[in-house]
Amino acid sequence: MTHQTTHRTTPDDGASWALGPRFMLRVAGLPLESVHGLRCPEAGDWADRALHAETRLRSRGAELSDRLHPLVKGAGDEHARRRLLRLRREVFNGKRPAAPEEAVALVATADPATAEAVAGWVRDHRALEALRAEGAALLAAGTARSRAELRRLLGEERLRLGLLLASPTLEGRLDAYARTDPARRPDKRLRKVERSALAYLYRTARKTSPFSTFTAVALGRFAAPGPEARPGDGEETIRLPEVWSSHPRLNVVVLARLTELILADPARRADLPVVLASGWGHDDDRIRYVRRSLTAGDDGAAVTFDVAGDRLFFLRRSGTLERLLALFARRPEVRYEELARWLGEERDADREECERYLTALLELGMVQIPALRTDVHAADPLRAFRDSLRAVARPWAEELAEALERPVACVDRYAAAGAGRRRELLAELRESLAGIQRGLGAPEPALPQTLLYEDVRAGSGDPAAESAVSCDPWAWEGPDGGPFASLRSLERVLPAFDLTLPQRLTLKGFFRARYGRGGRCEDLLRLVHDFHEDFYDQYLTFAARRKPFDEDGSYVPEPNWLGLPQITAVDAARAEWTARMRRLWDTARGAEEIRVHAGTVDAVAGKLAGVAPDFAPQSHFLQPVRRDGDPLAVLNQSYGGLAFPFSRFTHCYDDAEGDGGTLADRVRHAAAAAQPEGAVFAEITGGFVTSNLNLHGRLTDYEIVCPGETSSVPGEHRIHLDDLYVEDDPAADRLVLRSRRLGREVVPVYLGYLVPLALPEIPRTLLLLSPTSMAPLDVWGGVPEGAPENGVTRRPRVRYGGLVLSRRSWTAPASALPARPAGPGPEDDASWFLAWRRWRAEHRLPLRVFATVTPAGTAGGAARAKPQYVDFDSPLSLTALDGLLKDPGDRVVLREALPDEDGLRAVSDRGTHVVELAVETLRNDRKGTGAPS
Repeated sequence: MTHQTTHRTTPDDGASWALGPRFMLRVAGLPLESVHGLRCPEAGDWADRALHAETRLRSRGAELSDRLHPLVKGAGDEHARRRLLRLRREVFNGKRPAAPEEAVALVATADPATAEAVAGWVRDHRALEALRAEGAALLAAGTARSRAELRRLLGEERLRLGLLLASPTLEGRLDAYARTDPARRPDKRLRKVERSALAYLYRTARKTSPFSTFTAVALGRFAAPGPEARPGDGEETIRLPEVWSSHPRLNVVVLARLTELILADPARRADLPVVLASGWGHDDDRIRYVRRSLTAGDDGAAVTFDVAGDRLFFLRRSGTLERLLALFARRPEVRYEELARWLGEERDADREECERYLTALLELGMVQIPALRTDVHAADPLRAFRDSLRAVARPWAEELAEALERPVACVDRYAAAGAGRRRELLAELRESLAGIQRGLGAPEPALPQTLLYEDVRAGSGDPAAESAVSCDPWAWEGPDGGPFASLRSLERVLPAFDLTLPQRLTLKGFFRARYGRGGRCEDLLRLVHDFHEDFYDQYLTFAARRKPFDEDGSYVPEPNWLGLPQITAVDAARAEWTARMRRLWDTARGAEEIRVHAGTVDAVAGKLAGVAPDFAPQSHFLQPVRRDGDPLAVLNQSYGGLAFPFSRFTHCYDDAEGDGGTLADRVRHAAAAAQPEGAVFAEITGGFVTSNLNLHGRLTDYEIVCPGETSSVPGEHRIHLDDLYVEDDPAADRLVLRSRRLGREVVPVYLGYLVPLALPEIPRTLLLLSPTSMAPLDVWGGVPEGAPENGVTRRPRVRYGGLVLSRRSWTAPASALPARPAGPGPEDDASWFLAWRRWRAEHRLPLRVFATVTPAGTAGGAARAKPQYVDFDSPLSLTALDGLLKDPGDRVVLREALPDEDGLRAVSDRGTHVVELAVETLRNDRKGTGAPS
C-alpha cells in the first residue's frame, strides 16, 4: 500500500500536506426522490399565483392611491372628501371597498380615467379573492395525497429498521397511523405521530448521521488521475453499492450491569481473579496508585454511557498491605477466594473481617477484578464477555455463559432479519437479558432503552462481489482551485478556533514554570496530579464560564494566567478573523454569498506563526455540491486526530482486502507509515469501556496503558505510564512524551468517539500532548447581526475558494413566523400555507431549509432538537416545524439545504442520495514523510 498524496495542490506555506487516498462515505438511507410525493405542487403553484396577484395588486394600489390624493383635496364637500379618503386608504391597504360601484361612480364625477382604473383594480381584487378561495380545496386534496404517500413511505424497510432502534415506541404506532383515512384530519395523538414520523423520514432521506439503516457508510478511494488528467476530466457522479449489510452489536452498558451484579454477589466474586491496580508505587510511608471510578449513566435515555474517572490516591503503608503486595509480586493474579483465605491465615482473622478488608480495597480500587471488562478492541463484546465467563471455569460462570447463548443468537440473527422478525428478536433479547439479571439477584432488571446499536455498510461485505466506491478529486477542480486546494489553505487558520489549543499551551507553560525551560519530568503521574490539583481544574472551571464575545461583539481573550505569548497570539488570530469578517459584512450586506479572500487567511495564519502544531493529522466532513464550472464542497466539521473517519466502523470491514488485511490492519499500517520521524503512535483507550462509541479495531502498533487499566495488545506493544517521561524541547518549542524502553517519542492518539473532555483525568491530560483538536469554525462569532426585517435577521453564505464555510441562514423568534390559525377548517389551513409562502418570498428563503429551534430562555443556546428538514412545498413539513415551536420566544434558525437536489453527486438504482465524505489530511512540518490512511 502506498501513502502518497492523492491530490495535487500548490504549496502555500512550505508544509508537507497530503490528502489521504481513502475516505469514508456516509450515505442517506433513502433517495431524495422518495420524499417528493410529500409535496403539494398544485397548492404551491396556487400560492405562487396568489402571491403574484397580491404583488401586482399592491403595486397598482399604491399607484392608485397617488392618483386619488388630489381628488381628495379637491372634493366639493366634506362628505365626498371623507368617502374618497376612505377609498384611497382601502386601495392602498389592498382592501376591497364595501360599496365598490358607488366608489367608482364617485371618482368618475371628478376623473373618469382614474375611475376606470379603480374599477379595474376592484375586478382584479375580486379575482384574487376567488383565487384565494380555490386554495382550500387544492390544499385539502394535496394534503390528503401527501398523507397517503406518507402512509406508503412508512413501509420503507430502511425507515422501519432504523426506527426499531431509534424510537421503538413510535415504530409500534406507525401501522395504526397508516390505517387511518388520509383525507381526515388526524386527532392530536395521531398528529404527534405524524410529525415524528415525518422527522425520521426526512432524516433518512436528507441527513448523513450514521445510525442503523438511516445512514450507511461506504469505504471509498480517491481515484488516482492519469498523467494526462486535467481538471474536470473525472467522473463527477459517485456510484453507490446497491446491497447493504448490517453489523449489530449489543449495547456494552448491558455487560457493565451484568458485571456489577456478579461482583455484588460474594459467592460469585470469590471465584474471580483479582489483580493489583497497575501503576502503583511506594511514596515514603504511603502506597500511591490511581483510583478509578465509574458513574452509571441514565438507562432510560436513548443513548447512555457510564462516566469514568480517575485520581491519584494514597494508602498508608501497613504490614498487611505490604504482605499483600509481596503476594501479588509472586502471583500477579489470585482468585478472590484464595486471597481471602490467605489473608485469614496471615492475620489470623475470621472470614467476615477478611471480607471487610478486601471489599474496602476493591472500593478504593487498590485491587481490581478486571476479568469481565469490555476490551476497547473487541469486535463482538458479547461473545468476548461469554468467553471470559467460561475462562473462570466455575459452574455458575459456565451456566451464565450458557444463558448468554440466547442473546448471542438474537444478535446474530438480527442482521439478516426483516422488520417483523427484528421486533421479535429485540423482545426476546430484552426478555432473556432481564431473566439473566434476575438470576443474578437483581430485584428489578436494569436495561438500557437501546439494547442494540447497528452500523450499516453500503456494500455486501463480499470483496469479490463488491466494487469500491470511488471519487476523482480532479472532478472537484474549479476556477478557485477546488475544495481540496482551499482546504489545505484553510487548515492554517483552524488553530485559531481550536478549543483545546489554549489548554495544550497552558500545560506547556505550567511545565516550564515547574521544571524550567528544557526541563524533564520523570514522574508523569505526579505531573498529571499536580497539574490538575494546582492549576488545571480551576482553569477549566473559569474557562467554561467564558463567553468568547461580549454583548457588543468584542472578543474576550482566553484565560492566560501564566501570561503565555502563544495564547496571546491565538487571541490575536481570532480577533483578526473577527475584525476582517466585520469589514466584509459591512460592505456586503444584502448579498446572498460573500467570499473570504486569501489575504484574510494569510493574515490570520500569520498571527499563528510558531503556535500552530507542526504535525497535524486532520479529518474533515465534506458535502460535494455539483455546479457547472464551479464545483463546491460544504465543510461541515473538522477534527484533529488520527483515523477518525474509520475507527468506529472497523467492525463493518473485518473482511480482508488482498494482502492489506482488514480495514483495521490497513489503517494501522498507514498510521505507522505516517508517524513523524523518531516517533510512534500509541493509543489512549480512555479506561473502562461502557460506550459502543469507544469500540474500534486495533489501529496503532502501540497502546499506552494508564494505571488501573488492562490491555489486550501484545506485551511488547504496551507502553505503561511509568515507562513514560516528558521533556521540553526548546528548539521545537513543544513538550515531548518519550518512552524509556523504546527510546522514542510517543505520540498519544485517541480513537474513540467520545468528547475528550468526557475522558478520565490521565488520558485527558495525555491528549494535551497529542495532535487531537476540536476546531468548530465559528465564521460569524463577534460579527453583529444586521437590523431585523419584520423580526428576521439573515446571514449570507460564506465561501473560501471552493469551500462553503457557512450556509445562508435566517434567524427569528417564533413570534415572527406565520402563526397557525386557531380554526381547524380547510380555509384556515390554506390561509396559513399562503402565509408561509408569503413569508418565505418576503425574506428570500430557498424552498428547502433545515430548522434548528432553541427554547426561549435557554442558557448557552442549547437547541431543543437536531436540525429538522423543512420543505416549503409540503404543508405536512410546515406542520412538523410548527410542532417544534412551544413558546413565542423560541429562537429559530433556518439554514439553506446545501447541497440541494440539483447539486448532489451520488446515485444508486433507487435514485439520488445525500452523501457526506469524511476525508483525512496530514500536515507535517517535521522530518519524515507519509500520509494518512
